[in-house]
Amino acid sequence: MTTPADQRPLTILIAADTYPPHVNGAAQFGYRLAKGMTGRGHNVHVLACNTGKGKSFTEFHDEATVHRLRSHSVPTHEYFRICFPWEIKKEISLLFDRVQPDVVHIQSHYMIGEHVLYEAVKRGVRIVATNHFMPENLNPFLPFPQWFKNIIGRISWKDMGKVMGQADVVTTPTPLAARAMHEHAFLRRVLPLSNGIDSAAYELQPGEHIEPHQHPTVMFAGRLAEEKHVDVLIRAIRKTPPELNVHLEIVGGGEVRASLEQLVERLGLGSRVKFLGLASDEDLRKAYIRADVFCMPGTAELQSLVTLEAMSASTPVVLADAMALPHLVRDGENGYLFTPNDSDDLAKKITQILQLPKDQRDAMGQASRAMVEPHSIQGTLQTFEDLYRGAGYEDKVV
Repeated sequence: MTTPADQRPLTILIAADTYPPHVNGAAQFGYRLAKGMTGRGHNVHVLACNTGKGKSFTEFHDEATVHRLRSHSVPTHEYFRICFPWEIKKEISLLFDRVQPDVVHIQSHYMIGEHVLYEAVKRGVRIVATNHFMPENLNPFLPFPQWFKNIIGRISWKDMGKVMGQADVVTTPTPLAARAMHEHAFLRRVLPLSNGIDSAAYELQPGEHIEPHQHPTVMFAGRLAEEKHVDVLIRAIRKTPPELNVHLEIVGGGEVRASLEQLVERLGLGSRVKFLGLASDEDLRKAYIRADVFCMPGTAELQSLVTLEAMSASTPVVLADAMALPHLVRDGENGYLFTPNDSDDLAKKITQILQLPKDQRDAMGQASRAMVEPHSIQGTLQTFEDLYRGAGYEDKVV
């Protein structure tokens, strides 16, 4: 789809504190947003941190012109980097002079997003802000006791309200996340707007055949981080009936991979659990299609793009009953919810699906596919474009 002839293309500046090659939902959304808006005929610029040492620079990608800011590593995360305000404020101002954006779209209230917003406010540029963040996402990287992490979480919510409260439009992927922002960040007008997905990209293509697994297989995809609770899934696999011989495929990398591999060895599951690491888009698509069940045990998901991708591939799901994941399950219809951090309950729900006759499992997968339809990426892109151009949304806020 391209921009209608009676509406001029926009110059859009996307401020992303995390962006590919980073591997997480917010980074993936930023990439898809840039690619989609470029495909609609707009002039798209992305402002993100440099992924290594060195000065700021600009690189040209198919999806956008990407401006990389000087950044610094942090000792508690394998790839996350921070930008110091005194190093980036002047560069952001100069970028505004050069790019002259019609609208800015910030993806968080931290660092780059915050200072891009302040510059846009100063210049009277329209601002759309999207939140992909929960304070719990920070906990694994803060070397403090829980009571102090709770204080940091409250401060983070307060900062979110202070920064995003200055935007013309505030969005987040789900109604539940919007209510959390209302209650904790005191943001009164938040629009729930799905990250969107190209569901057709995950279907079997005409004439395509993908060989199924030899054994019933559960799949997880995502960053291997503490809040994903992949250890709970591994323990659940061990608790499934031996005669089922359930296997597990884990796609993704992250800071807890080594400890998960050690857990697999301690539990004697080396022959049944595979760590596939980072996968190409095509390999990931095939993994979704081959899987008998997709599981997301994370407890801090604002939407979970990987779950939507698995559902697009007509795969039944078992998801933690936490945050936004309940929105993606009709219990017993396309899968089940399980009690968070309860490997016994997770094993029970996985077993329930794998013991069903194949036609009933297929029906669950088809129900998953049907539930993805309202999350069309084209619908999401059109709504954001409308918001960029000043459309009202008061009747849809939470």
